[in-house]
Amino acid sequence: MTQLEIRQIVDRQRAYFQTGATLSVDFRLRALDRLRACIQANEAAIAQALQQDLGKSPCESYLCETGLVLSELSYMRRHARAFAREKTVATPLAQFPSRSYEKPSPYGTVLIMSPWNYPFMLTLDPLVDAIAAGNTAVIKPSAYSPRTSALVERLIGQCFGPEYVAVITGGRAENAALLEERFDYIFFTGSQSVGKEVMKKAADHLTPITLELGGKSPCIVERTANLKLAARRIVFGKFLNCGQTCVAPDYLYCDRQIKDALVAHLKAETVRQYGQHPLDNPNYGKIVNEKHFHRLLSLLDSDKVVHGGGSRRESLQIEPTILDRAAFDDAAMGEEIFGPILPILTYDELDEALLEISRRPHPLALYIFTGSKAAAEKALSRCRFGGGCVNDVVIHLATSQMGFGGFGESGMGAYHGKAGFDTFSHRKSIVRKETWLDLPMRYQPYRRAHQRLVRLFLR
Repeated sequence: MTQLEIRQIVDRQRAYFQTGATLSVDFRLRALDRLRACIQANEAAIAQALQQDLGKSPCESYLCETGLVLSELSYMRRHARAFAREKTVATPLAQFPSRSYEKPSPYGTVLIMSPWNYPFMLTLDPLVDAIAAGNTAVIKPSAYSPRTSALVERLIGQCFGPEYVAVITGGRAENAALLEERFDYIFFTGSQSVGKEVMKKAADHLTPITLELGGKSPCIVERTANLKLAARRIVFGKFLNCGQTCVAPDYLYCDRQIKDALVAHLKAETVRQYGQHPLDNPNYGKIVNEKHFHRLLSLLDSDKVVHGGGSRRESLQIEPTILDRAAFDDAAMGEEIFGPILPILTYDELDEALLEISRRPHPLALYIFTGSKAAAEKALSRCRFGGGCVNDVVIHLATSQMGFGGFGESGMGAYHGKAGFDTFSHRKSIVRKETWLDLPMRYQPYRRAHQRLVRLFLR
């Protein structure tokens, strides 16, 4: 799509927003209902597209993508009217007689740029929040998930006119053209390197922005942890979607005393969940493309592989792999892994581990497995990160009751539920002054009596 065609779409959306059509909460709710009905009618097609792009099984597709979007739709359908209400706040005596209130208002025309690893959920979830808040939206899904992106384009076209919600497919040229346009808000999910470029372009127009990025999310296993259960949950969260999850545990950081026992449980649990031959497991997915496949293979140190390590180029698959005796200067620790490779590092004291984590770029997530409330609280308080779990992984993002977002290098801003509605809304602060009384103390000429009143009111 050319720059001119993209500009025409943005201009049409601006004109449509200016009509005020999206301001009605009833209009927004009807739009959410149309989207929900369309998704439900196309569940099989969504699962098929995700299987083609990433090898996801129908169960995993619903669990991690379609079902989460439907959950967000249901939540927003129930709460959007309350979120959109004006909120009266206390008025200072000096402003008597008046009413002060905050009025949630849509930004206008927003841009949503989504990644390939969860191409349905990470495209539609922010769209749900943007629609609920009353915006028009331009969606740019990833070129690396072409079947899902094409399906999203078709479904959105069935639900909405392009003056309201438009999907622009394509690659870097379209991304660059979109970022030249002036949007009222930009919501980006993807890598840190691309996020920096998006932020630079947003700065040209002083456009507010949310960045959902990634990072090396640590998973601490403390000596009092239930190791068998920890292994089960870690294996689930790490190898889900072949490790191509922004909040997957990037590496394990465990107490040296329990490391051997933990490794044994991890091996057993990996076999239990994926089988002796995971590359033949129809429910085990694939790496998105050859570029990422070869990048992941370059991170493997054969001397440290204690489980897995095999690969199949024709299907772009890599076995769930565990690296023992890993170190911070290993290749696998130099970048976000974003694949089915789990390095295990050890520490002697928890304080030592927390200090090491705090020295490093702020991760999107942090996890700790422990039987000690004090140890959990110490980790959660001392480390800076986006969000996380105690005695589990990943699941903190699967709720509309809490916002999800990064911190520092792992992103800025949040969405899901009310946090998502607020992200796509500007809260106008309004004072509505009555006309039946006008206190004279703010007007010149200033008088001593008026000054005494000012001091009485403003203290």
